[in-house]
Amino acid sequence: MGVVTVATLLGLGGVLPGQEAAADDAAAYAFAEDARSIDGAEDIADSVPLEPGRTYRSTLPARGPVHYRLKLDGTTNLYASATAVPPAGRTASVVDGVKVSVRDGEGRTCDVDTASFGTAGSRHPVAAWAMREISPRRSLCQEAGTYYLSVERVDPDGQGSSRDPWDMELTAVSEPAPEKAGATSAPTQWNSAPPQPHAGSPERRPGGAGFTRATPVGQGVWRDDIRPGRTLFYRVPVDWGQQLHVTAELGASGTAGSGYVAAALDLDLYNPVRGHVVDVGVDYDGGSKAGSLAPLRPVEYANRHAAERQAGAMRFAGSYYLVAHLSAGVADTFGDGPVPLTLRVRVDGTVQDGPAYAGEPLPADVFTVTGQDREAAAVGGTDGDGTVFRALAVGGIGTGTALLAGLGVWTLAARRRAVP
Repeated sequence: MGVVTVATLLGLGGVLPGQEAAADDAAAYAFAEDARSIDGAEDIADSVPLEPGRTYRSTLPARGPVHYRLKLDGTTNLYASATAVPPAGRTASVVDGVKVSVRDGEGRTCDVDTASFGTAGSRHPVAAWAMREISPRRSLCQEAGTYYLSVERVDPDGQGSSRDPWDMELTAVSEPAPEKAGATSAPTQWNSAPPQPHAGSPERRPGGAGFTRATPVGQGVWRDDIRPGRTLFYRVPVDWGQQLHVTAELGASGTAGSGYVAAALDLDLYNPVRGHVVDVGVDYDGGSKAGSLAPLRPVEYANRHAAERQAGAMRFAGSYYLVAHLSAGVADTFGDGPVPLTLRVRVDGTVQDGPAYAGEPLPADVFTVTGQDREAAAVGGTDGDGTVFRALAVGGIGTGTALLAGLGVWTLAARRRAVP
């Protein structure tokens, strides 16, 4: 076991266990520790297989698509996501980004999605998703067989974009059919009125550096500092029947400068399979600015029958990801110092029973919210093995007491890892 510092144990210095954000590298992205490195194929005949429930690391060339193979049955939904991680920079056009598609063995498109860096022109990690869905509303892609995931840049000629290969994280998630057939149309009645942002004093909660290192938060007000060009990741447990509302606020930078940056903060919401749901841009003039995500449907299985992709993305319970990026262009006007970021999170609604699946999703816990998830969201996170770390207020207790408490938690975690 490696050396564990006191700061690591106690979450001092602004970083909690499991949140190894590289503050000095604006482009840092924490890939999944268990991600398997694979190469995408230029020809589908040479493509390597992706297994549901696994996470992969690959690269995306400047031009042309790369392909991966999927072996699917005739009853299971498959959701594939690609997170593009380009080098940091400001030379991105409005349409620059990544495109993901799933096709059957005859080359027919099952689904396609694109994700761009937005109007601020600041490159940062973005994710797009595509699915093979078993549905009576679809005529294609319903049979068992070989399918292909294809990923490419939206701007293949590299106009305004880096010509170097991009790093990329791939996930594949399977969802079995329900034991009993349910509603065949999306709910028509739901509360679409924008709520008041959650009130209260903010609690400091440092953001993570990737999807698998996203900092857990629940209902409340959460605060961190974000530098230009930096991206922070948070995850919110949202159960069946619950409705998520989020407002983002930028505070005064505290540095000299005057001007205006349109869409300086880009806040994106992704669902448990890293499918994009909705986003909001917050303009910045050096003072306090705020923006809220559009009202979202409560999480329901039947949302998948909605015509709008945003509504359909709220189709399962689990961890919903908030990804906040501050444009690198903010540094040109207000300097490269940190800007206060506050997230006001509301989770309304009574928890309901979800569908009884006729099998196990892969990964097994992707569509569930556990008591441990709620505890982690309330107290600050886990150490990666499920052990919850509470944020210790060193100012309220002695440093020695805090150290002993941290060592105690670490020792308990080590003993749990040693158990066969």
